[in-house]
Amino acid sequence: MGLKIGSKHSKGGGLSVRWVCLFCISSFCLGVLVVNRLWNIADPVQLDNEAPSIEKRQRRELEASIQAGDILNQVSQTHDVIMMLDKTISSLEMRLSMARSAKGGYQEGSPMDIKPVSKHMLERQKVFYVMGIMTAFSSRKRRDSIRETWMPEGEELTKLEKERGIVIRFVIGHSATTGGVLDRAIDAEEKQHRDFLRLNHVEGYHELSSKTQIYFSTAVAMWDADFYVKVDDDVHVNPGMLGSTLARHRSKPRIYIGCMKSGPVLADKSVKYHEPEYWKFGEEGNKYFRHATGQLYAVSKDLATYISVNRHILHRFANEDVSLGSWFIGLDVEHIDDRTLCCGTPLDCEWKSQAGNPCGASFDWSCSGICKSVERMEEVHQRCGEGDGAVWLANF
Repeated sequence: MGLKIGSKHSKGGGLSVRWVCLFCISSFCLGVLVVNRLWNIADPVQLDNEAPSIEKRQRRELEASIQAGDILNQVSQTHDVIMMLDKTISSLEMRLSMARSAKGGYQEGSPMDIKPVSKHMLERQKVFYVMGIMTAFSSRKRRDSIRETWMPEGEELTKLEKERGIVIRFVIGHSATTGGVLDRAIDAEEKQHRDFLRLNHVEGYHELSSKTQIYFSTAVAMWDADFYVKVDDDVHVNPGMLGSTLARHRSKPRIYIGCMKSGPVLADKSVKYHEPEYWKFGEEGNKYFRHATGQLYAVSKDLATYISVNRHILHRFANEDVSLGSWFIGLDVEHIDDRTLCCGTPLDCEWKSQAGNPCGASFDWSCSGICKSVERMEEVHQRCGEGDGAVWLANF
């Protein structure tokens, strides 16, 4: 006899339809659960296939990292090449300027001894900085006061150039009557001390802007320096401290360093620093643009080269410090205002020296230099000097 499902009165006790359905549904759910668990177990063959893929990805990441390092190294090398090219271009421009000067002949504003300049350009001595002390025919006593205090003489001066790369010279041109008594006096002084830089320039108080321009052009032609310094002959200088100050900016291009100021443009003809071209600076009562005070300032090689290359077209104002500042207007030049280059005379510089911070230069603002410098230079040196051995121990 066949089994009768769903009959309430079945003698064999058959299952009801409800229980059969429930059993089927439970079996289905259990089957789905088992299959999903099996799918979640990683296939060993698949893992073996994915392993090389992971290694390839890691290898690609490593290669990319190495390649990035190579690119950074190439960028660094490219930067070094660009810097070298900049220096080469500056040197070529300078030689071209000298060649033009030589072609134009012996003219006012050209370095002395034009003919051998082009050969000398290839053999220029590499130094740290060149300091030109602006002086006049009537300033013999001022020069002697400097020689007796902060400026080395004779073999010491030569040693300073060779061992420390510091060149110091008194800068002067010639008189209106070349070969006259004034020039012969300078020739005799030069023979005695060997510390002059002679310019192809006619001396005169109203020609200081021109003299400054020719000084930079001549110094660039003679020495390959990192910096070129201009200083007046009534200022006290600590060469070692000045060198340490300049060394902090050695890696920077186009540096113009000094004590920056922005004084009034003087239209009154009766005053000492009268500016004939005052109208170029706007309304009466305006101030000059920012520029370094003329007692002492320094420019980097690129700027000195720029002056040399363009000297024939650079405009000269009445005041040489204003002229220099105007030559850099519109250029990408970093102006550095360093007040250690314009300390006052004792007690100002003395206090700073005692505190272990000797000044690079000292003078009196009221006199635009040390007041009565011939008489007082020794006093200032004793009280504000860095010490005779400091320049040999300075870190630069």
